[in-house]
Amino acid sequence: MSFDIALNFEDGVTRFINCGRAESVVDAAYRQGINIPMDCREGACATCKCRVESGDYSLGDYIEDALSSSEADQGYALACQMRPTSDCVVLVPTSSTACSTRQESYVAQIKEVRRLSESTFSLALQGDGLKDLVFLPGQYANLQVPGEEHRQRAYSFSSMTARGNSVTFLIRNVPGGLMSSFLKERATPGGEMIMNGPFGSFYLRPLVRPLLMLAGGTGLAPFLAMLDKIVAAGGSPFPIHLIYGVNTDRDVVEIDKLETFTRLIPSFTFEVCVVDANSERPKKGYVTHHIEPAHLNDGDVDIYLCGPPPMVEAVAQHLRDVNVKSASFHFEKFAASIS
Repeated sequence: MSFDIALNFEDGVTRFINCGRAESVVDAAYRQGINIPMDCREGACATCKCRVESGDYSLGDYIEDALSSSEADQGYALACQMRPTSDCVVLVPTSSTACSTRQESYVAQIKEVRRLSESTFSLALQGDGLKDLVFLPGQYANLQVPGEEHRQRAYSFSSMTARGNSVTFLIRNVPGGLMSSFLKERATPGGEMIMNGPFGSFYLRPLVRPLLMLAGGTGLAPFLAMLDKIVAAGGSPFPIHLIYGVNTDRDVVEIDKLETFTRLIPSFTFEVCVVDANSERPKKGYVTHHIEPAHLNDGDVDIYLCGPPPMVEAVAQHLRDVNVKSASFHFEKFAASIS
């Protein structure tokens, strides 16, 4: 039996390796061309110390000077001794280049471009090369705009896996934007695109308490992937609430998918709020106007936020104003880019 291990490097690069039950993470990484820093292989030097963010594993043999009991309790392990007993996410405290690895690159074809609204495109890519693509739900990829060799744009995956060798993205329609112009004017099914990834430390952690998801505009994309993952895992015993904020009624997309998730995940609920005072939707204003005390659960809640920088700052200020410190607060900021 073997397990998938996600190695997350401090420069945002993620590489997946396959590790046998009797194999150490270091040995599996070296076998697959990733040189995690290490000196001794005997659990004595602490050079390969990593933090295991999720998954089950045995610590192996080591000395106290290399890994203290308090560090072990906090999820730290020595990669030269750690042996997984499930899929794991491991945070490696160095850059990917220091480990003699680089980010994966994929050549894909445009499967479909759909105009979901005036402000949002859905882009689906497909290709045999994507069959080996693995990512954590919430992460993003860099897409190279065809004809622009050195110009890439970052977009979160809006589906959990490369189903049928296909992945999807939600892309904001930015007037005059490089990617937006391409999708409107030149994109055709079968056209080639280069994708690099996955990247990012914004991804779904183990479900151990209630979740509050806050999405701004196309920041909805990573949450669709996360909910996909939760469905595949059999649901959640904890409440999950999503507040999805947009500027106008015309910006609301993928409601059918969200409603489907409420049927597939009984503990999942969502609401939409619109900034425009003339909106036909009952909830108006910003996301922070609709965060209820019950959503924060006296701080025993994991908060995930994906949206523009002002939204991230507003939510952080709101938590300070109501004097709530959440168990965790994970966020991804994005800003529109034209050039």
